[in-house]
Amino acid sequence: MEYFIYFGLTLVIATLFSIGGTGSSVALIPMLSFFGIHFDLAKAVGLFANTASTIGASVMNVKRKSIEVKEVLPFVLTSVVCSPFGAYTATQMDTYYAKLAFALFLFVSATMMLLQKKKGAITYTKPWVMILMGAIVGFLAGLLGIGGGAIIIPLLIYLGYDAKKTAITVSFMIPFSTLSAFITYAYLIEIDWMLLGVVALGAALGGVLGNHIMVFKLSVEQTKKFIAFMIYIIGVKMLWGLLF
Repeated sequence: MEYFIYFGLTLVIATLFSIGGTGSSVALIPMLSFFGIHFDLAKAVGLFANTASTIGASVMNVKRKSIEVKEVLPFVLTSVVCSPFGAYTATQMDTYYAKLAFALFLFVSATMMLLQKKKGAITYTKPWVMILMGAIVGFLAGLLGIGGGAIIIPLLIYLGYDAKKTAITVSFMIPFSTLSAFITYAYLIEIDWMLLGVVALGAALGGVLGNHIMVFKLSVEQTKKFIAFMIYIIGVKMLWGLLF
């Protein structure tokens, strides 16, 4: 019976976070822990859920030709390389202060994004930018058990990137770093494969549904506000887990 509960909750959470173009593991991990799942297993399942939800959305975006795959290849390569380092680092150190700093950064970045005035459209053309973002997102995915989109998306939007293009592009990038990090955890801990399958199915369906809502139901400005709202929620959830 609990697996049906996991599926339903994952479907709802993945849908909401996919609208913002971010992975849902930051909400899934504490949810699974609340139900008694060991934290390391919850983190591994959350990373795989990020992979499933963003893959579902990205397949739809590629079919609609909403993203140029070649432009993000430098990001993909560096994120895959760096995520195992983050996962290994997490097993060797206390990540409390890293998580606290990240949570506080989320509040600042979301506020900056809402206050940002409209700028000209910017496109993803510089390989070194993609390499740097890939390294950051990959390492954070492994270290904190998140997709990394929550730190990249608000920065890019504040710099002037189109909100929808940013969400679509970052959601395509995330599965590579989170899958690499998950493989590292799968090597280090025992996996509940039934739980993984149920959560992955709910995340994949939620990813497709959330992406459809973002692309066809929301304007660019509405997308930006929704992303900021979800990032505030992520920040509050992380602070609550760290302080209480």
